Amino acid sequence: MGKRTPLYQQHLDAGAKIVDFAGWDMPISYGSQIEEHNQVRNAAGVFDVSHMTVIDVSGTDASAYLRHLLANDVAKLKELGRALYSAMLKPGGGIIDDLIVYRMSFGYRIVVNCATRDKDLAWMNSQAYGFEVAITERPNLAILAVHGPSSIDTVSSLLDQVKRETVAELKNFRGAEFGDWFIARTGYTGERGVEFIIPVDDAVNLWDKLLLAGVKPIGLAARDTLRLEAGMNLYGQDMDESTSPIISNMVQTIAFEPADRDFIGRAAVTAHLSAQKQANSPELVGLVLQERGVLRAGQRVTTDKGEGQITSGTFSPTLKHSIALARIPSGSTTCQVNIRGNALNVRIVPPNFVRFGKKVFE
Repeated sequence: MGKRTPLYQQHLDAGAKIVDFAGWDMPISYGSQIEEHNQVRNAAGVFDVSHMTVIDVSGTDASAYLRHLLANDVAKLKELGRALYSAMLKPGGGIIDDLIVYRMSFGYRIVVNCATRDKDLAWMNSQAYGFEVAITERPNLAILAVHGPSSIDTVSSLLDQVKRETVAELKNFRGAEFGDWFIARTGYTGERGVEFIIPVDDAVNLWDKLLLAGVKPIGLAARDTLRLEAGMNLYGQDMDESTSPIISNMVQTIAFEPADRDFIGRAAVTAHLSAQKQANSPELVGLVLQERGVLRAGQRVTTDKGEGQITSGTFSPTLKHSIALARIPSGSTTCQVNIRGNALNVRIVPPNFVRFGKKVFE
């Protein structure tokens, strides 16, 4: 038996198929993966992501510590509730984990992947020497993500007036604290929506209310197809400790200014950025296969500049054909993938396929 979120019984009651996910017993689907995917694209769905790790960072040196620890710069978070996406890097530039960090009244809140919990906490504590900070895991909090075009209206109907009015005004990558509740406009689907980081008992109650209001439960399988359509990386597939953010379509998550901020891995990623300008250096791109066949992680690809590999691939329920993220030589103009002995031509596109339910590539 693996670890279980506080909503495990709710998943069983909803008819979930439970699988092991990084040591957690999690719902892969509640019936049809494609129906769940389309539910989020067309209406609203709720994900239990309480298996992810919530870590609060407080203390007089919290900002200085995180400016050293993270590739992005928390100095950008000028107002309470602001969020940014970043990575923790090894000194050599490899990605320890990707994460979201929020500015909070007490300091900062970080949400990291469950599969990397132990190494993340160990790394964060090892880098805290010399800083006046407290690093506190919050296992008493659950996370519910509600996404889809009708998500905010539906959620708002279940909230009290203060929360409802605040949520209605929130912009993307903004959040608000309400005592021990935190509600933010962040997510992993490419759709409108909110994430609740709230006490366990409140999460169970909110889940039940959401389902009564017509929001459908969504499993990990649809979460994966949604994030891939949105061109969002999955740790352990599209990037890991062996890859730099420079070759993982994450340059935008590195704050190189100000030049005197000496974050961990800075020298390495600066060198990687310079090297990427050379011919045939690796880059993460999108691939589109519009004939029969499914692109899968691990498949080798051949381009006019050399070979590469698919890191994530699937059939896109929204686009009705296969899509993938792949690391290939930069400057490639033609690409083929071998599927069951057949060399199929695939299009190279920017690594972003669907936003708000609409195709975004040409």
